[in-house]
Amino acid sequence: MRTKRNLTRLDRVFARLDREPERPAHIDVPKMSRHRVVLLCASLAVYLAIVWAVVITSWLVRLDWQVMFFRPYQQWPEIHAFLDYYVVLGQRGPTAVMVASWLGWRSWRQHTLRPLLTLGASLLLLNITVGAAKLGMGRLGPHYATTIGANEMGLGGDIFPSGHTANAVVTWGILAYLASTPRARRWLSAISAVTSLGVGLTTVYLGTHWLSDVVLGWIAGLLILLALPWCEPLIARAEDALFDLRDRWRARRGAPAPVPAPPVGAPVPVTARGGDEPAAPEPVPASHSARAPAYHLAPGPHTTRSERTPVTPVGSRRPPHPERVTRGTAARPVAGG
Repeated sequence: MRTKRNLTRLDRVFARLDREPERPAHIDVPKMSRHRVVLLCASLAVYLAIVWAVVITSWLVRLDWQVMFFRPYQQWPEIHAFLDYYVVLGQRGPTAVMVASWLGWRSWRQHTLRPLLTLGASLLLLNITVGAAKLGMGRLGPHYATTIGANEMGLGGDIFPSGHTANAVVTWGILAYLASTPRARRWLSAISAVTSLGVGLTTVYLGTHWLSDVVLGWIAGLLILLALPWCEPLIARAEDALFDLRDRWRARRGAPAPVPAPPVGAPVPVTARGGDEPAAPEPVPASHSARAPAYHLAPGPHTTRSERTPVTPVGSRRPPHPERVTRGTAARPVAGG
């Protein structure tokens, strides 16, 4: 007697996920609206203004030195241990793994690759733009500064803009960018803004970045998020290409297996019409369905020795003898003479 297996919570979760649509209709793709273009242009102008202010050693550079001499890590040493862990929220490796895990589950649940592809496009833009700016301006950090009051530009550093801050803005801001409802987008935007703000100020507290590095890192990350709608057509084409590749791979795996050749002496199936298609097999009784077919080398009925009907020979098997008396007859006396 078979008992019905009780469904676990994980089974119910998978059953619910299997009923998800192929592509949820309520998820909209952000467009490059006029409002977004205006914000992008304004952010780019602020970005260039900060770079110019550091290049000419303006009041922003003097503020950087004042904050460095203030040494926040010495003013509030009790929060140093906590901020050492909090700054990990801006490191590229750990944050990319955490966010990619969530977006990977979401991609599987919604049967779409757009979340993962959008994350990959944003991180690619981040590495290209921020990395090029770091190497191009070559600014040294506070711990490696050589001249008090100088902007420390062009000395082979890689601190301007702040990579921790820009990565925090992009990595956590991508969750708000991919939100499916306006309410979720507002909440996630606020959370990502607070997180990236805390990461940037933590680097200033630890003395690893100038204040201007952090401000430029915020703007650099915001520029990437604002420019992402321009990448949406490329993301859609990449998703279609990956799905086509998956379908071809599945079709190749699901190809019909080759039919094995019949054994030697087996009857050849008769074709239906013109020898192109095999005829439908005759129905087999249920009692013989589980048995393997028996192939005969010689035509005609043939039974094994164990299946033959035993035949009893008629009469006695003993050879006749002239002086032997047959059973059942009385012996006649022999007359003497």
